[in-house]
Amino acid sequence: MAGAVATAAGAAAALPATLTHREATATLASLAAAFGSAGPGEVRLDASALRQFDTSAIAVLLECRRLAQQRGRTLRIDGLPAPLLELARLYGVEELLTAGRAASAT
Repeated sequence: MAGAVATAAGAAAALPATLTHREATATLASLAAAFGSAGPGEVRLDASALRQFDTSAIAVLLECRRLAQQRGRTLRIDGLPAPLLELARLYGVEELLTAGRAASAT
């Protein structure tokens, strides 16, 4: 399950090592709770631990982006694995996941 820390300045959370269809609902619930309890500002999501994933990971990340925007916050995803970025590019959503980052992960 995802780890999360809420602060007055925003929220920081980390994705688990595995995010497939099986883990998607629980992971999203954990992340949504962290985002909901945070103050205004940037929501940071660390994806560097992510090793095993499927297209559900993209759906979770896009929903996190939507939840952050709905609460007037911005989402910054750090440490996206290159294969996930490649999958996001294939689906035409890479820019949505990399907004706010200076450069893509390699």
